Amino acid sequence: MAKIVILGSINTDLVIQSPKAPRMGETVMGGGFRIIAGGKGANQGVAVARLLGEGASAAFIGAVGGDEFGPIMRGNLAENGLDVMHVKSVADCATGTAVIVVHEGDNFIVLDSGANGTITPDDVARAEDIIAGADILVTQLEIPLEAVRAALALAKRYNVTTLLNPAPARPLDAALLAMVDIITPNETECETLTGVNADTIEGGKAGVAALLEMGVKQAIVTLGANGAAYNDGGDILHQPGVKADVVVDTTAAGDSFTGALAVALTEGKSIHEAIVFANHVGAITVATMGAQPSLPTRAAVEKKMKER
Repeated sequence: MAKIVILGSINTDLVIQSPKAPRMGETVMGGGFRIIAGGKGANQGVAVARLLGEGASAAFIGAVGGDEFGPIMRGNLAENGLDVMHVKSVADCATGTAVIVVHEGDNFIVLDSGANGTITPDDVARAEDIIAGADILVTQLEIPLEAVRAALALAKRYNVTTLLNPAPARPLDAALLAMVDIITPNETECETLTGVNADTIEGGKAGVAALLEMGVKQAIVTLGANGAAYNDGGDILHQPGVKADVVVDTTAAGDSFTGALAVALTEGKSIHEAIVFANHVGAITVATMGAQPSLPTRAAVEKKMKER
């Protein structure tokens, strides 16, 4: 049975819609305030859990704070079907928090890592059994880099496929990249890693080439509405995007793509088939406000794919 392990951040998202992007010192009257479960790691974990086929499972490694949001966020992961045995609670720390302003379907975010910043290589070591038994390990960069590095190294020890979503963007060293089987940056993250402007399809392909030269085995650069550039083990290709019915909020689009990719690959799909599946998931995700409320079920994705 397929098993996916996600190591990453857990946040409480404080979301407000704004008629404009405020300038420094400016107050803007917004509306639609909501408190939503989020965090790149948790988003990807919930995306995975909602898309898994029968008999497959997923487990999460992370941390919440000792505040009122901690039990709620941990419980949310469990309710979505994730094993939360390795989600620790840190008594003297707040749960990670993201303040998100949404404007015309796009967003900007201010993040307080909170308990996410307490995740250590020791926490990873305590989860050795579940990592060793996984088909794929998914992680991101909203937690300390030393924990990410430890998890990638542990996964490689047991020949577990590693998938890194390098967000938030930061430069990464060659030793870490050498432990990454699949990397999924967006245009901005690709440029941070490689120096290549990936705002176009050709730029995305150039970014893929640069990532391969840096030691990553499989690179997929997501290009928003332009789809994704990727390598299939040989050629560098482009897969067109799937047009969304409507764009309401792009907050978790990249997270849903990464989670969907992991699920599809554990099911034996080719990289092309996995990207097509993930593009459909992303197109559904942007049509709903909020991170995790927007993440679709497997049935919803399969319905959309049949309609295309």
